Amino acid sequence: MESLVGTDARAQTQAPLPLLTANEMRACEERAIREWGIPSIVLQEHAAIGSLALIPWGEPIHVLAGPGNNGGDALALARLAALQGRSVDVWTPGSIRQSPQWRGDAALQAKLWEGLGGGYRQTDNPAKEVLSWHGWVVDGLFGLGTRLPLSASVLAWIDALEITERRFCVLALDLPTGLDPSSGDIAGHAVRADKTACFGHLKRCHGLRPASDMCGAVSLVPIPLNNDPQAALSVLREPRLFKPDWNTHKYDFGHIAIRAGSRGMSGAAVLAATGALRGGAGLVTVFPDADAADAVAFQVPEAIVKPWKGVLPDNADVLLVGPGGVYDVPPWSGPLVLDASALKDGEGQEWMKRPQTIITPHIGEFSRLFGQRIGRGAQERLEAVERLNNNYNTEGPIAVLVLKGAQTLITGGGSRHVYVNPTGHSGLSTGGTGDFLAGLIASRFAREPDNPLSAATQSVWLHGAAADKLGNGPLMAGELGEPLAQILRELYSA
Repeated sequence: MESLVGTDARAQTQAPLPLLTANEMRACEERAIREWGIPSIVLQEHAAIGSLALIPWGEPIHVLAGPGNNGGDALALARLAALQGRSVDVWTPGSIRQSPQWRGDAALQAKLWEGLGGGYRQTDNPAKEVLSWHGWVVDGLFGLGTRLPLSASVLAWIDALEITERRFCVLALDLPTGLDPSSGDIAGHAVRADKTACFGHLKRCHGLRPASDMCGAVSLVPIPLNNDPQAALSVLREPRLFKPDWNTHKYDFGHIAIRAGSRGMSGAAVLAATGALRGGAGLVTVFPDADAADAVAFQVPEAIVKPWKGVLPDNADVLLVGPGGVYDVPPWSGPLVLDASALKDGEGQEWMKRPQTIITPHIGEFSRLFGQRIGRGAQERLEAVERLNNNYNTEGPIAVLVLKGAQTLITGGGSRHVYVNPTGHSGLSTGGTGDFLAGLIASRFAREPDNPLSAATQSVWLHGAAADKLGNGPLMAGELGEPLAQILRELYSA
């Protein structure tokens, strides 16, 4: 992913941002402590300094501190706020008849807080208490070490913070209490934060929905950790594309052959061709069934349209098959994109073992391809993709899988990594958007025939970004072309 070279570009994609599991984050912290000799309390101090900077001056601060390291972060923030002369109080979960029981670094932070004269407040009725609060509430109850389910006293605080018209904002330390740092799902009650101070590196809950919706605006707070953590999942960022050479020819931008379109389904072939052309293909030849050819030709005058007679052009760079009810894949040894009807039951294993191939199923097609049903949940889809990659990625390069849906997942192509796409919205949940994406993927694949993973990740990001440029709400697949072209022009001129 780091170095992407194509005929139009010495193109380089910004390094995706890693999304760590709790264990991956702990390994990163332990490495800094072991190899650099950094005391863990120093990491906590950096976290507290960066978090406090996210709270506007002059606002009262109510700190909720749990018993573990997240509570230690909260106590450090409270101490720093008090030293700056800010109004701050510390609340701990549990009955007013219970004294806080601090563990690990939180015990030292408690001594430092108490040394300044700080104390702790408790209540048996958090819902009543927060009615009078304003300013900022710091959620330092549970973070990386979250163990679900949560205790009744913690749940009482979470429910209290969900009052209908709260007059305060919530800053979560590392992650909102109730979220699993290693998952995008929400298992039960969780704090809804306005801001989240994420320490060092993003966790999966920060980048996967619906959990990320609970985090509000996420700010990365730098702490002294290795900048290249070992992570199995990353979130895509905007690709960098450079201007084409001044003397290019249409064949430099790739010739895309599209086997798509049958009677009554010519629109899918039109959208696939449009996606390829808008994505920058130099030449597109569409091969629909004979009774759909005229309809396709009328709607896409920029493409060559030839009724399918079983023969592909010798000079094609990429073949796309499947949109519009086309089931059979012609013999072809070059770069291949498979979508829709070409993704037939039980053939997933066959295609995953073929290098220079990109398959683009939605969850229903995935279930049929591989014989395993998956739902829409973030964690369920991610586990299915990781399992698939581990099963097939054993003996050299394999196909690239693009699992379409909300936050599309991409993997394969010789990498064990999984990428999640942050762009796009629910307006893409309409017929034809997948056909457009397939054409776009084919066009980018022609630029980088030896790097299908790069072609797929670029295309998925651009596809969602085009929808975002149109704005939230319903859209038609044909509307994606103009904003896509505009984004590409902006990237080429950046």
